[in-house]
Amino acid sequence: MKFAYRFSNLLGAVYRHGNLSFSKDGNSVISPVGNRISVFDLKNNKSETLPVSTTKNITCVGLSPDGCLAVLVDEDGAALLVSLVTRASLHHFHFHKPVNSVRFSPDGRKFVVTKENVALMYHAPGKKREFNAFVLDKSYYGPYDETTCIDWTDDSKCFVVGSKDMSTWVFGAERWANLIYYSLGGHKDLIVGCFFEKDSLDLYTVSQDGMLCVWESDTEPDGLVLRRPRETPQPAGRPSTRGDQSEEEENREEGEEGEPRGEVVKGKADGPIETEGVANVRYKLISKHFFNKEGDFNNLTAATFHKPTHILVTGFASGVFHLHELPDFNLIHSLSISDQRIASVAINGSGDWIGFGCSGLGQLLVWEWQSESYVFKQQGHFNNMAALAYSPDGQYIVTGGDDGKVKVWNTSSGLCFVTFTEHTSSVTNVTFTSSGFVIVSASLDGTVRAFDLHRYRNFRTFTSPRPTQFSSLAVDPSGDLVTAGAQDSFEVFIWSMQTGRLLEVLGGHEGPVSCLCFSPVQSILASISWDRTVRLWDMLDSWQTKETLRLTSDGLAVSYRPDGQELAVATLNGEISFWNPQTAAQLGSIAGRHDLETGRKETDKITAKQLAKGKSFTSLCYSADGESILAGGQSKFVCIYNIREQILMKKFEISCNLSLDAMEEFLDRRKMTEFGSIALVDEGVGDGDGVQLSLPGVRKGDMSSRHFKPEIRVTSLRFSPTGRSWAATSTEGLLIYSLDGALVFDPYDLDLDVTPLSVRRQLRKMEWASAIVLAFRLNESVLTQEVLEAIPHQQIPVVCGSLPDVYVEKLLGFLASALEKSGHLQFYLSWAQSLLTQHGQKLKSRSTAILPTIQSLQKSIQRHFEDLSKLCDWNMYTIRYAVALSKQRGVKRGADKQGQEEEEDEEEEEMSDKMSEASLMIL
Repeated sequence: MKFAYRFSNLLGAVYRHGNLSFSKDGNSVISPVGNRISVFDLKNNKSETLPVSTTKNITCVGLSPDGCLAVLVDEDGAALLVSLVTRASLHHFHFHKPVNSVRFSPDGRKFVVTKENVALMYHAPGKKREFNAFVLDKSYYGPYDETTCIDWTDDSKCFVVGSKDMSTWVFGAERWANLIYYSLGGHKDLIVGCFFEKDSLDLYTVSQDGMLCVWESDTEPDGLVLRRPRETPQPAGRPSTRGDQSEEEENREEGEEGEPRGEVVKGKADGPIETEGVANVRYKLISKHFFNKEGDFNNLTAATFHKPTHILVTGFASGVFHLHELPDFNLIHSLSISDQRIASVAINGSGDWIGFGCSGLGQLLVWEWQSESYVFKQQGHFNNMAALAYSPDGQYIVTGGDDGKVKVWNTSSGLCFVTFTEHTSSVTNVTFTSSGFVIVSASLDGTVRAFDLHRYRNFRTFTSPRPTQFSSLAVDPSGDLVTAGAQDSFEVFIWSMQTGRLLEVLGGHEGPVSCLCFSPVQSILASISWDRTVRLWDMLDSWQTKETLRLTSDGLAVSYRPDGQELAVATLNGEISFWNPQTAAQLGSIAGRHDLETGRKETDKITAKQLAKGKSFTSLCYSADGESILAGGQSKFVCIYNIREQILMKKFEISCNLSLDAMEEFLDRRKMTEFGSIALVDEGVGDGDGVQLSLPGVRKGDMSSRHFKPEIRVTSLRFSPTGRSWAATSTEGLLIYSLDGALVFDPYDLDLDVTPLSVRRQLRKMEWASAIVLAFRLNESVLTQEVLEAIPHQQIPVVCGSLPDVYVEKLLGFLASALEKSGHLQFYLSWAQSLLTQHGQKLKSRSTAILPTIQSLQKSIQRHFEDLSKLCDWNMYTIRYAVALSKQRGVKRGADKQGQEEEEDEEEEEMSDKMSEASLMIL
């Protein structure tokens, strides 16, 4: 088995914190999710999380105008330059202070970063061939408090910066003689947004208290005059002083933190002195507008402006957003989309779609304001995810969270397509039945519920005679029996799926039942408890205890191997033991406590090394072939062990986000004082509503809000039935790791004669079978696809019959992956049919080994079948409607014609039935 699993996608979290951005074509939303960024393709309904991550949560994202580069900045000011084309990290940089906003100029040559009260203008990377990607051009000083927002003019000549000190500053990007800087006031609260009018220096500024100011400039952008360069000779009669030299050096030397700061522009409130006989640019306040006429909209949190259509979008803390047309301030549209604070607003290039991010609930919404409909609406689990399960075909993943919701995700698109909210407390476990169309979930609210994926409804609710909290769940392979373990009454309850009645209550455990698992091949239930026992219950023999396995410590997790011949048990002492369920003999054990490598939380009094002695694995899962096991627990690591050798094969670090607790082994000594860690001091900044540490006697703000760091942990692990990927629910979300065959060169039985040239030579000779064998020995997917698609359709059965047995399985695996992407459906289905028909008996004898390949092939065929059947049905209904419409044409029908038309309708129904049968035969 190969272990080249790589991070593939992040599900279950769509937005956390930071600013949203639209791609250049306006069809994709780029959203920061923790320390990663996700790209949501709105046209194709897909999501992708880039395989790059920062060290802490991302606070702002800057996108280049061509859509190729992105600058990601985290909470500490560490920046990452990422290519959105190759999905690779290009450069690391540190601004040393928290950054509030990043904005590229429209021509793509510069970008401005605001930190503290300074605006730093850098040369955009890639425009020049420089060693350092971030070259500082100018530093702009002016505001007295932190800067909040940036906007550029369309010609990239000037930019404007808003600040928390209620002032707005306009700066020249070049050395303009009549516009070095300009300060604007007029507001009574911090500036949320400042925007230039299209092809103009006119300004709009929006403050947090819901006030909009319209500013008019007396100069057009073409009226800006470049300043003449200073002459170097010293004027006669004026001696050179040391003070002038030092001031000049100060403007050219290094700034704080030792970085070169280039030219420095220091703004003053009274404005610059006019030079060279050119009148300075001046602004005039034209009008003021207020949002809070009713008093409901006095906390404006986000704003954006679409210049071509003059539309201003504003979001409020109450979850309401407004659309206004400027400069007349006409209200176009108003809607409440959430009951939480809108943290970020973005509008795409055409101005049709508006993206909203709500950090409180983790919501991402895209609204088309003209048709007043949602283009995209996704929300992750509000609290931590607790459990996950794959569907039998691997197409779907179901997750349960502490918020009581059960969500179903599509693995190919990465999006949630249904949410069940019937549970009133935390969901502890979820699973699919063998049919793949029923989801069963257990909860602490004392119910086990079954959900139908056809009608999206809760059709069964199982309860116990006395109220109890269910902590574990299992469904037998037939789907008839539903079992759940209680954590307070120490019993196992069994219900019938068909009738919904309670069949039996299994007693015997002396502690909470932590995990249940059915054997895949027999009707035997394994239950593990904190009483240090594993009990095997025979479902066919009056639900009696068949075996009792004694453990050395409290049991936490149990899992059957896919063939049912082995049982894996995780215990509280950090060990994984393997048992034979037939003989009740222990086959081996793995001491995995030291592989967890737990981190030290900020509240812990002892070191991480001492803490590791109390850590253990809480989730186990066998791989599809049963040769290895996946284990995870209260740590940032997931381990894969080889069962036969009992050794660690690979360890995956699921997160490097230092914004989470228990990430580092050692605490930062610089934060330790004689009174304890500084990190534990509550700064009073709670959920991002701007609640600051208040002065004595001030009652403003939420006094109960606290700043906390969630702890990193893995709550559940599952392998995909195809064996190509595995998923883990963690504090970050639902992480999917998959085998990426395109990046791995893994030849098979390689020889000097096996080259792409020799493969193509065999193709020219029409030696089809040998060309396929050579292509698979080289094991390059592009070359294999070229060979297969060069073979004539009528030669497929002949080639399949002459293929060696070793390459039949390899060809099946390739067909499974090719069917997912290729449009040549009939061609590849013909290959699969010929292979399975001619080599079926031999493949059946090795069914356990090739099961993942067959399941992967079935998944691809099933997905195409669903898509095509919907399309065929739609076409048939459309044809029927068109035929019926053409016959009527507004003509009155006689009684004699009615019988003929009924006969024709019957003929059409027969024809449509034949069409549907033919389409099924093709599939």
